[in-house]
Amino acid sequence: MKPRRPALPGRGRHPAVVIVAGFGLAVLSGTLLLATPQATAGGEPSDWLTALFTATSAVCVTGLIVVDTPTHWSVFGEVVIALLIQIGGLGIMTLATLIMVIVSGRVGLRARLSAQLETKSVVAADLRQVLRKVVLFSLVCEAAVAVVLTTRFVIAYGEPPGRAAYLGVFHAVSAFNNAGFALWPDNLMRFVADPWICLTVAAAVIVGGLGYPVVFDLLRHWRRPSRWSLLTRVTVGLSVLLIGAAMPAFLAAEWRNPGTMGPLDDSAKLLSAFFAAVMPRSGGFNTLDIGQMNPSSWLFTDVLMFIGGGSAGTAGGIKVTTFGFLLFMVWAELRGENQVNIGHRRLPAATQRQALSISLLGAGLVTLSALLMLTITSHGLDRVLFEVISAFGTNGLSTGITASTPPAGHVLLSLLMFVGRIGPLTLGSALALKHRARRYELPEERVIVG
Repeated sequence: MKPRRPALPGRGRHPAVVIVAGFGLAVLSGTLLLATPQATAGGEPSDWLTALFTATSAVCVTGLIVVDTPTHWSVFGEVVIALLIQIGGLGIMTLATLIMVIVSGRVGLRARLSAQLETKSVVAADLRQVLRKVVLFSLVCEAAVAVVLTTRFVIAYGEPPGRAAYLGVFHAVSAFNNAGFALWPDNLMRFVADPWICLTVAAAVIVGGLGYPVVFDLLRHWRRPSRWSLLTRVTVGLSVLLIGAAMPAFLAAEWRNPGTMGPLDDSAKLLSAFFAAVMPRSGGFNTLDIGQMNPSSWLFTDVLMFIGGGSAGTAGGIKVTTFGFLLFMVWAELRGENQVNIGHRRLPAATQRQALSISLLGAGLVTLSALLMLTITSHGLDRVLFEVISAFGTNGLSTGITASTPPAGHVLLSLLMFVGRIGPLTLGSALALKHRARRYELPEERVIVG
């Protein structure tokens, strides 16, 4: 008798399906809470589409809005948004597994697989220890940011201590989780020349966007960069390179623009350029009026938003590591090398295929969504493309057309935010489920490429 093949796991048991379902449940719960009268400042319930869009934007740590956050939502609604941001930032599976550890004291294999897929752990270490570090580090960073912001709001802006603490905590959670939600109608434009606010928020966005494996590696080997992992080297190196290239680009494009940097003094221009260079990582805050920027600024912001931040962090996009791997793959091909080498390490073929798949799926999704948005709205391609990439990259920056987009556009942007948060490959594996191992090899044939 032939040995019986093991049954494939059911759809509801696949780790990727659990992640998709978990984020979906969080969005649904947030929608129900935000649709209540208690969530709005006027006491009238929001329409379901507004509640759905806001909940999706919060859980997916994006920051796109269709209503003004400080005037439309009540304190209860703002607290719900902050909680949704926190849940989305840590990851549904991270929180769920941590609760299982606290309740039962042990974690099953399926839960370990789910949490590893969510946190993208590169080593199969003790999951309970990893989760404790993830949660503790997140809370410590948010607390530190909240203290700085609260102190600044009290000293420099005369906010009462209670109100200052509320503002500090909300924006600390929003910044570390790369959400971009702010409690002022102009986002953070009023603080364009305040280095305490801008640099603190930018630092939180950078640290949160690096990714947990990278942060832990930096903390372990901060004195010896030679011992950094390949993931850490690529993430840190390219992050510094992209920020360093974006800052002078913004300065050149906006220096004399009367709608952005023109009225500022030189020090404020430098500060605003640095802040604008950091936020496309997926931060979503802005101290300059995005809608008044030159088209050239929109274009390279599009590129930065599509790339995003580090893997396993709170940032979106295709990830800076994916972009870095593509660059090394091209370089190896130009040199005629059979293997892709980065430093003293060889990049596995499976990782190369994953980088190509994520990039092509992301580019295809953005292109298709932009075409659909152009048929839905009357806005030009530059603004539509900016909005679509911002949603896919869970960034939150906007040229100001989100609120004026028809309901069909809001649904499309909500779907983009959801897909952009959980990742194209995670969603694809959740839908496909079956992993077929080919038991034979076909004959090879060389074809012309290009």
